[in-house]
Amino acid sequence: MTVKNLIFSIVATSAAFTALAADPVQWPAKQVKITFGFPAASATDVVARAVGQKLSEKWGQSVVIENRPGAGGNLGTEAAARAPNDGYTIFFGTVANAISTTLYTKLNYDYLKDFTPITLVATTPLVLVANPSLPAKNVKELTDYAKANPDKLNFGSGGIGTSNHLAGEMFKAETRTQLTHVAYKGTPAAYTDLFSGQVSLMWDNIVAVTNHVKAGRLKPLAVTSAKRSASLPDVPTMAESGLPGFEAVSWIGALVPVGTPQPIVDKIHTDLVAVLRMPEIKEKLGALGAEVVGNTPEQFAAWNRNEIAKWAKAIKESGARAE
Repeated sequence: MTVKNLIFSIVATSAAFTALAADPVQWPAKQVKITFGFPAASATDVVARAVGQKLSEKWGQSVVIENRPGAGGNLGTEAAARAPNDGYTIFFGTVANAISTTLYTKLNYDYLKDFTPITLVATTPLVLVANPSLPAKNVKELTDYAKANPDKLNFGSGGIGTSNHLAGEMFKAETRTQLTHVAYKGTPAAYTDLFSGQVSLMWDNIVAVTNHVKAGRLKPLAVTSAKRSASLPDVPTMAESGLPGFEAVSWIGALVPVGTPQPIVDKIHTDLVAVLRMPEIKEKLGALGAEVVGNTPEQFAAWNRNEIAKWAKAIKESGARAE
């Protein structure tokens, strides 16, 4: 073989490999896994199963859901960070990851460095709910009542450092009121005391509170999203209630282990956003109070950074810390 032919052969081979890498048409060639750090029947689980079914139909491969709960979602996150970066593991991160970044003194993963963002899947607002016996009918009346009765009111949460705990801390800082935080091992126990009146208030995911509100067991005062929720259209936002800029939502976003080939990242993004735009997906998730997003990887990366900074401020103000 002449030098000229050898060079031509090398160039041709290189071009072939480049073309193959740029064309993810052969991916997925096997089962794809969506994993996250929360149990079955959680909001993340419900969203993942709805989306996974449509992705399975689109890809012609099974998409399995892997629940790995524990340590506030950190066990599942760590496992996903260590998964092969071949596109066959998709991680559904949540607001818990933004909180954990500064809440924990040590983590066995780096949320920003160990994952490549794909898209923000959906957001769900928290709802500020009160026991019906509380005199306040809105946020202004609540603020006035709290200031007139310092340390009389309390609010429940599913534990220190959860979004419903830190939303309460954000409220305290914004309104300069004194509310006592009561931490429970999960929100079910908090609801028991909220219904009985032992707890005055709670901020919780709209998916969890809507049925209680419609049954009259809880009184809604405001939602924490930038705009009103279609699930509770008569409930004003915190901003409308006199706290401009107050936004604290739960969210779910798709990521893959860092180093996943860019063509595969692009394909997952394209197909996942297409699924999120399906009317049946919007309707199904909308019925849960979720707002479907489907933005760019760059927008989701910026979202992650902003969320980490926002919750870090609330963590610092509250003094919350987890080991």
